[in-house]
Amino acid sequence: MSSADDRTLVAQATAGDQAAFGELVTRYQRKVYGVAFGMLRSSEDAMDVTQETFIRVHRYLGRFKGSSSFFTWLYRITVNLCIDHLRREGKAQTVDYDDAMDHSEQEAGQFLPWSVDTDPARAVDRKELRAMIASALETLSANHRAVILMREVEGLSYSEMAEVMQCSKGTIMSRLFHARRRMQTALLDCDESQEEDRGVTRGLPT
Repeated sequence: MSSADDRTLVAQATAGDQAAFGELVTRYQRKVYGVAFGMLRSSEDAMDVTQETFIRVHRYLGRFKGSSSFFTWLYRITVNLCIDHLRREGKAQTVDYDDAMDHSEQEAGQFLPWSVDTDPARAVDRKELRAMIASALETLSANHRAVILMREVEGLSYSEMAEVMQCSKGTIMSRLFHARRRMQTALLDCDESQEEDRGVTRGLPT
């Protein structure tokens, strides 16, 4: 069963084969959880979204027409549930900037979110960097957080991202441009804040 491709498993699951559906869950549950955790930054909320994602997949599997990959369809359900959760809980910024702005692919790639240019002697360790990235992600709107994770973590193409978000490729590139720029600013702010804290600590009497 594990060697079957997604479309075969989907067809079998749609026909009522629970083992096939179980294989789809096994194949993608870790990835769905990873996407949800990246969006929500809460293991409990990510588990809830993961469970709800597969409940909806099971309920609506018959609607999957195969025009995109099963993973893209699954990803869309996951991201939409995360966005709904963030908006419901008020845990994400609501401003998306101007998604209609036309930015070239070259421009959109100028602001990598983890490219903080620090001197090696001042570099934070990996744990601190992860905390900085998490804090920076929380400054983004739900849509901007989604495109950052899809591109930088999952490595989706612009076309795949447009399918997931159900918008144009140009809108995806514009959102990514603004999301990267805001991430860059947030990470630099975090780094400067930590440097100030270190300076205060060094000045304290021992």
